[in-house]
Amino acid sequence: MKSLWKLYFALVVFASTSLLAQSGATFYVSKSGKDTNSGSYTAPWLTIQHSANSVSAGATVYVETGVYNESVTFPASGTASNPITFASYPGQTAVIDGTGLSVTGTQGLINIVNQSYLTVSGFEIRNYTTSKATLTPAGIWVTGSGSGLQLLNNLVHNITTTSEKNGNAFGIAVYGTSSTPITNLTISGNQVYSLKTGESESLNVDGNVTYFSITNNIVHDNDNIGIDAIGFEGVGPTGYDQAKYGEISGNTIYNISGKNNPGEGDSYDADGLYCDGCAYVIFERNTVYKCDLNMEAASEHKGHDASYVTIRNNVFYDANTVGISIGGYQKSVGGSDHVVVVNNTLYNNNTKNQGAEFQIQYNAPPSNGNIFENNIVYAGSQNVWIYSYVSGSTATANWNLYYSTAGYVQGTSIDWGAKYNYKTYAAYQSGSGEDANSPNANPLFINLSSTPPNLDVASNSPAVNAGSTNLTCSAGYCGTGSSIYGTTDYAGNPRINASGQINIGAYEQ
Repeated sequence: MKSLWKLYFALVVFASTSLLAQSGATFYVSKSGKDTNSGSYTAPWLTIQHSANSVSAGATVYVETGVYNESVTFPASGTASNPITFASYPGQTAVIDGTGLSVTGTQGLINIVNQSYLTVSGFEIRNYTTSKATLTPAGIWVTGSGSGLQLLNNLVHNITTTSEKNGNAFGIAVYGTSSTPITNLTISGNQVYSLKTGESESLNVDGNVTYFSITNNIVHDNDNIGIDAIGFEGVGPTGYDQAKYGEISGNTIYNISGKNNPGEGDSYDADGLYCDGCAYVIFERNTVYKCDLNMEAASEHKGHDASYVTIRNNVFYDANTVGISIGGYQKSVGGSDHVVVVNNTLYNNNTKNQGAEFQIQYNAPPSNGNIFENNIVYAGSQNVWIYSYVSGSTATANWNLYYSTAGYVQGTSIDWGAKYNYKTYAAYQSGSGEDANSPNANPLFINLSSTPPNLDVASNSPAVNAGSTNLTCSAGYCGTGSSIYGTTDYAGNPRINASGQINIGAYEQ
């Protein structure tokens, strides 16, 4: 009789535990737990993977401090009203560590495949590597289709391939591989650093990814591209292979360089921010410095462009080669179409004397509608303001402010459409027909000696109230707003003042 009661009790516990795991309650994982436990606070589970296998829509799983040596795949989706959340226990940091774990194909320490309404928050994700070019480790790997995913406040680092010449690794990678998109995606508050990614990116969205938000992340000290929105790589099906309708804002990106990366030819060619064939994306209020190219909007694929992209209210400084670049890197690739570069501040870029503050490359003819307006361009000792070195590749430029301590130098400061024959700045204005309302004057930055430099302008700056507000949303992409200039400046102040005027540069008064 006792044995029957024991069996009955065990069945009741099993049934109630099973029901509990499906009920949308809160569960716990701890290094002192057991996967045979109920997952309660007093009887936590041991592994994150077991918790992922046990819960469904509405559940929250808190993972207590400790090092969890596992690669986790999430097999269940939440719903819009009942999402699933996995998070470090409040006030603690759970570490997902890949030390010693093998990589199969493309594999993350966090893997989300064809799932929706799932949040991953507050983990440290680290130490995942391979020596094989055929394998790709990732910190967080999202693929397939889905909606409502949130990757929040995670620390991702030391994800590497030692076969960089032909290999790949990712910090955070999102690949939309279906005709049904990965949509309504949020990647926010993460820090991604100390990566060796070979031919790949630190943080990317690629293929059929739509209506995404990449905000307030810190990406630094990696040997290839910082943040990238990508199209036309064959990730998504034909007609669904382009990251679009996105916001990339408030991020800080620095120390991104391919100089010691064999996968990049040991060259200064890694972007901090990159739109590689993306469409309908806004880049705003980002801080980017000490990258090879701080910002680029183009396409690496022939017959395709970065299109309807707005780059506004950003600060770009101390780039190794280029502050902002549009147009393809060679004739045989794609270009830039309706890329609007407006109200940015560029300072002391091209420190390695291999580029310019603003660069225009191949496949960016005037008919493509690219615009460079309301920007401060303060060149450093190399004194290259604009480098448009391809005949026929230009942009519509006006209402900018240009300056360098050396002053305008013929053949150096401005190369417009492969023409070096402008003897003076005034000759460039009249000869090119561009920048008619663009002063050549000191912008009067607040403090260039501070670290970081304070690139706001003094109240008596010639940039104050000197910009144009003539552009409409048809020029580029406004997102959900009604102004291509945005609602706030780099510092969060109203972008257009009460009298309807606007400054040149990233800051408003």
